[in-house]
Amino acid sequence: MIRNPILRGFNPDPSICRVGADYYIATSTFEWYPGVQIHHSRDLATWRLVTRPLTRAAQLDMRGEPDSCGVWAPCLSHADGQFWLIYTDMKRYDGNFKDSHNYLVTAPTITGPWSDPVHLNSSGFDPSLFHDDDGRKWLLNQQWKHSTDSVGGRPRGTAFDGILLQEYDPVARHLTGPITNVFAGSALSLVEGPHLHKRGGWYYLTTAEGGTGYDHAVTMARARSIRGPYELHPDTHLLTSRDAPDAPLQRAGHGQIVETPDGDTYHTHLCSRPLPGTRLSPLGRETAIQKCVWRDDWLYLAHGGQVPALEVPAPDGAADPEADAPVGYRFDTPALPADFQWLRTPYPERLFTLTGEALRLHGRESIGSWFDQSLVARRQQHHAYRAETRLAAFAPDSYQQAAGLTTYYNRFKFHFLAITHDAAAGRVLTILSCPGDWPDGRLSFPLFPPVPLPDGPLDLAVEVRGPTQQFFWRAGGEWQPAGPALDASVISDERRHGGDQRHGLAAVGHQPDSGA
Repeated sequence: MIRNPILRGFNPDPSICRVGADYYIATSTFEWYPGVQIHHSRDLATWRLVTRPLTRAAQLDMRGEPDSCGVWAPCLSHADGQFWLIYTDMKRYDGNFKDSHNYLVTAPTITGPWSDPVHLNSSGFDPSLFHDDDGRKWLLNQQWKHSTDSVGGRPRGTAFDGILLQEYDPVARHLTGPITNVFAGSALSLVEGPHLHKRGGWYYLTTAEGGTGYDHAVTMARARSIRGPYELHPDTHLLTSRDAPDAPLQRAGHGQIVETPDGDTYHTHLCSRPLPGTRLSPLGRETAIQKCVWRDDWLYLAHGGQVPALEVPAPDGAADPEADAPVGYRFDTPALPADFQWLRTPYPERLFTLTGEALRLHGRESIGSWFDQSLVARRQQHHAYRAETRLAAFAPDSYQQAAGLTTYYNRFKFHFLAITHDAAAGRVLTILSCPGDWPDGRLSFPLFPPVPLPDGPLDLAVEVRGPTQQFFWRAGGEWQPAGPALDASVISDERRHGGDQRHGLAAVGHQPDSGA
């Protein structure tokens, strides 16, 4: 069986492609660097991270981009002996404008080398490349409308202004020919995330609708011509949890069709697993997959209905996924372990170095910076976990210097267990907390007065159990609680300040501010 989610913790907007017996899924990474996560599988049930292809400034530079901007909804495909990756670099989140730039990179193998990008357009986000069986290539993307039409003096329409289609010329390396708005969406509205699939003379268009929250859905339409007209699925939506508030997989939408070598059909989709009894999702949006069947040239979930299942049949020969085991990192390699990312910049040497024995963080800007923030982090994948780290050497001489362990969503939603300097007590332990609904993102200090610390190495830990987290520390002795229990649901999509329902991450090391 396949157990969902197949990619746990912050892996939204899955684009899937098959090359022979190999499957690949690309997911959004937003402001985290390197850009785009690509996982590999041979059986759709067990997956392994194999690459993040956007690794240099020519491909991606997100310095100064707001929280939850950056890489949105990549599309991965394979044709003509190479991989094609389309992605948006979103430069603005708030307000009427989006400034979304869409690019194409290619590579002979999934691990590269990946080319410098070709700029395609900037008319909207969620671009997708379709390779037709006649050799022609077509770009689709959501069109963003910053203003509204008016009828009788009243506004009409939404910012989600349909799905655009235009041909791509791979020789000239630019778009060509007329731009056609091929699909306005259903009555649910907010149409985005387009992908095309061809079967039996039909072009099948799957899109995401309803926003990325609890009304999210995969909407399907079909046409005989690539430019339409597209008719809606008899049920409108292939899958959704919008009318099933008790379903374990919520916010289901935005995915893509894939067919196995044996002709079975599956459909990926994003989802979230809220904390029990809440609508808060500290794991972010994750990736799941559903088995489907064709009836009357329409696609349906194999288990019936529209609500995604936790377990679905796997292709023949698939292995049962192994249970997660504790994992440790020594940071004794030339590069960061694959689980880790940093924020925004293509110049990580400004933020950290690997000494061969440890990870050394270089003091830069604050934990709220959009430019140079010395933070490395890995995804939270479970509602309950414990993370530990050792701070081998740090001797601050100012309260503007701090290093430690943080659980982090964005600049307005984090808890930071920090070693810093106090004028009266010297080296101390404190907590800087921003609970998401605090006015203007201001800090609170749950551990007050700060705890005086001895010199030397210090172990830090955080233990999360559903909606509650507790920090701990020790200096060669027993673990001691650090401050009170804190609200772990702050580190979630749905809380105020940047609650765009896009992603969630937990960090294992942080050193903000200059002079450290």
